[in-house]
Amino acid sequence: MLEMKRLRLLWELDARGTVAAVAEALKYSPSAISQQLALLEREAGVPLLRRVGRTLELTPAAHALVAETQELLAGLERAESALHRAHAEVGGTVRLAVFQTALLALMPQVLGRLRESHPSLRVEMVQHEPEAGLEETWTRGFDLVVAEQYPGHAAPHFPGLDRQPLIADRIRMGLPERGIGDAAFDAVTTLADAAELPWVLEPAGAASRHWTLQACRSAGFEPDVRYETADLQAHVRLIETGNAVALLPGLLHAGTARGMRLLDLAGDPERAVFTAARASSRGHPAVAAVREALRTEAELLAASESGDSA
Repeated sequence: MLEMKRLRLLWELDARGTVAAVAEALKYSPSAISQQLALLEREAGVPLLRRVGRTLELTPAAHALVAETQELLAGLERAESALHRAHAEVGGTVRLAVFQTALLALMPQVLGRLRESHPSLRVEMVQHEPEAGLEETWTRGFDLVVAEQYPGHAAPHFPGLDRQPLIADRIRMGLPERGIGDAAFDAVTTLADAAELPWVLEPAGAASRHWTLQACRSAGFEPDVRYETADLQAHVRLIETGNAVALLPGLLHAGTARGMRLLDLAGDPERAVFTAARASSRGHPAVAAVREALRTEAELLAASESGDSA
């Protein structure tokens, strides 16, 4: 009989690529992972792994096992969801990955709402970059992720993840208030006017940076990127103090008074914010409860933003 825990390790190796990555994700030592995979190979009675240079590759038999293991893992999640649906009270733990602006704009209210409506539910939240959060949700590191997709920049798709839209987040240019910093900031009325100004962007690889660079190039210039930080609140501070400009998502301003000027962009671009969970666990009452609380807060925020701009 094949051991399910060892089958899971083989599935993880296929998903993550190396024994070291599996060990880091599951908090085991690499030697312990290797020992368990060796035991699984003996249980299977056929070669599952072959060494190619310094890496391990899965054999065709191992790939067949991985495909079946995926179905087994999904079946176990569906069974657990059905078990929890039999209880009147929503409980258990939901592991949530969320990026910074959604964490700041949505999660304090969401957590408060869940404490009142589902006091037995525990939410464990980690701030995570959206692409990494999607992958970790697919590999079962998280139960749910709040992720983003910028216009023309598709977020990666992983098989078996169920996506649900959350909010359309308007993108505008952030500029210092008039009279703050160099007078050149005051003259900006279009994106092209910011060609000679200092910019702050997220580090290379971030979807927001890729989108900003493309927007600037489409406007006919290469931005002068003087500052890099993944912390969007640092972006805001650099703008407020007259040191930089940036293209900022609307969630960053939710519920706060910012000391900056916001300039509309041509076409009113928006990033799509969405949740994703494994399709096999979307019916779990705890996952559904967190999603519903997120959806409620997003609707309230969208209505508030609409009222402010009316």
